[in-house]
Amino acid sequence: MSEGGPFRRLLTYMRPHRGTVRLASFCSVVNKIWDLAPPLLIGLAVDVVVLKEESTLAGLGLVDPWHQLVALSMLTFAIWGFESLFEYFYGVLWRNLAQTVQHELRLDTFDHVQQQGMAWFDDRQKGDILAILNDDINQLERFLDKGANDLLQVSTTVLVVGAVFLAISWQVALFAVLPIPIIVWGSFRYQRSLEPRYAKVRTAAGQMNALLENDLSGMSTVQSFTAEQHELERVRTLSDAYREANREAIRLSAAFTPLIRMAILVGFTATLLLGGWLTLEGGMAVGAYSVLVFMTQRLLWPLTRLGETFDLYQRAMASSTRVLDVLDAPVELQQGAFEPDAFAVSSSPIVLDDVSFGYAGRNALFDGFTLTFEAGKTTGVVGSTGAGKTSLIRLLLRFAEPTGGRVLWCDEPLEAWRLRALRSSIALVDQHITLFPTSILENIRYGRPDASDEDVVRAAEIAEAAAFVESLPSGWNTLVGEGGHRLSGGQRQRVAIARAVLKDAPLLVLDEATSAVDNETEAALQRSIGRISKGRTTIVIAHRLSTVRHADRIVVLDQGKVVEDGTHESLVKKDGVYAKLWSVQTGEAGNR
Repeated sequence: MSEGGPFRRLLTYMRPHRGTVRLASFCSVVNKIWDLAPPLLIGLAVDVVVLKEESTLAGLGLVDPWHQLVALSMLTFAIWGFESLFEYFYGVLWRNLAQTVQHELRLDTFDHVQQQGMAWFDDRQKGDILAILNDDINQLERFLDKGANDLLQVSTTVLVVGAVFLAISWQVALFAVLPIPIIVWGSFRYQRSLEPRYAKVRTAAGQMNALLENDLSGMSTVQSFTAEQHELERVRTLSDAYREANREAIRLSAAFTPLIRMAILVGFTATLLLGGWLTLEGGMAVGAYSVLVFMTQRLLWPLTRLGETFDLYQRAMASSTRVLDVLDAPVELQQGAFEPDAFAVSSSPIVLDDVSFGYAGRNALFDGFTLTFEAGKTTGVVGSTGAGKTSLIRLLLRFAEPTGGRVLWCDEPLEAWRLRALRSSIALVDQHITLFPTSILENIRYGRPDASDEDVVRAAEIAEAAAFVESLPSGWNTLVGEGGHRLSGGQRQRVAIARAVLKDAPLLVLDEATSAVDNETEAALQRSIGRISKGRTTIVIAHRLSTVRHADRIVVLDQGKVVEDGTHESLVKKDGVYAKLWSVQTGEAGNR
């Protein structure tokens, strides 16, 4: 985490926009100066009406009272014009700055999140990350859009009004401005009191967002278990916690404005009484007294809104802390600079050398594990649930890191590789297929974004996906829906395999690619796998042994150890673990 408060951290992040911040701040200040000019004009107008040829303007050469009023009218038009112009300028500058910072912060944070290892995601709720990327960044945008200008204009108002009071009457100024230091001091005290409350609000919002995201993603499970009422109660509990956290903050922030009003009342009363007494005694002109009264009113309204502005500021700082904490989180997954050529990658074996690995809070899965995947060969990896099959794939992709030993490819440990080079060399078809809410054509093209439509269709034909796609009413432009829910399990698998075919990586990894399909679809997928694995290093993780039957080699895992290794025929003859699994799956076990 970076040092300093959230505001300083935010300013550090916004350093590239310092010029825009300065210009927007200048326009806010100048606009407020012009905005405070009308009370002076009113004072001069009163002075003209009361004193006529002896008014202040008469001393500047305009003796005729009517000419003085005409001059004041023209000056009013000019002042209002400049005020409006600078209001437009600061509005455009602050709002565009807010949108730009919001855009850049969201992209930078999302890019940083993408660079994190899988262990980082395991420690966080996806819904909370979504809340940071959306709600918290939007909260910051609201402050930059409005709150920054309000703070500047309130500060300008205090300084300008204070200077005018001192210029007209230091005695009145002494009493009128007396409450302002108390107001400022109280504002900072309130700010510090609000900070932990709004941090609690943002945490509660993240927890609720996480639950909602999880429930919406798993709505079929919720409804199938008729657990709607149970989930409603869970949402109710978190929503109540969020409401209560907001109530604590509201209880404090709502008291701010009434207290400020009472403090300002002291200054206004002092202006009214002391200024009026001096005017009645002839120590102050009627016009000057009018200026003081109207200036006090101009001071009243912005200061009463100071509580709302500080409230907006504190919400933004609480959100900024959450966003910048994510952005400042170190990328734990370090990478090297090794980028081998395509021939070296495709002709080199992958070696797990004395590897140890275990998930946090669980016993070690691998301990001194050694295995070699031969280049250009298809290796099937089978075993019971929890044997370590998928963990092998996570180690190859560096989704997980070994606690001991090394994983070598091209005679280099994977941590020496550039991550992009490593993962570009692997085409993964996962057991949990991820499709994006766009067309089938674009989902396949995800394997190689620069591929032509013809390349996509050719890859789909190899994966035996083209026939079902072309039978759909919208063909290749068919939208698959969120997560691909408009397609069957087998169709999703074929699209995923077509995507891997299009990627054309030296290493093809299929993790339970046929686990959720019928026998006919499995046969089609096996034909596809057979075609695309020729001459390519292929690793097939499978529960169904029929999927790996024709592999060049089959490795049987049990509790993180290789217990058998050979071809299908040799393993069946050995009458060991593999043979027993085969007999169970083919039905031969029941006939013995």
